Amino acid sequence: MDEEFVPLLRRVPGFVAYYWVDAGDGVMVSTSIFEDRSGADESVKQAADFVRDNLAPLLPNRPQVTAGPVLAAG
Repeated sequence: MDEEFVPLLRRVPGFVAYYWVDAGDGVMVSTSIFEDRSGADESVKQAADFVRDNLAPLLPNRPQVTAGPVLAAG
């Protein structure tokens, strides 16, 4: 994942950061941060293609996409 997917996201205009979290019980959460909505939208397209081509057989459930503005940061 780190070697293929993260470099793919870094090439999307407006990329700021990416996090992959093991939430336990087989649940994984990824968070991508972009400077604007267009970068975030492009990253969703890139991620969908990557998952379809590389990870789909390994995932028990279809990924869910949620988007929204950052309201607080520390």
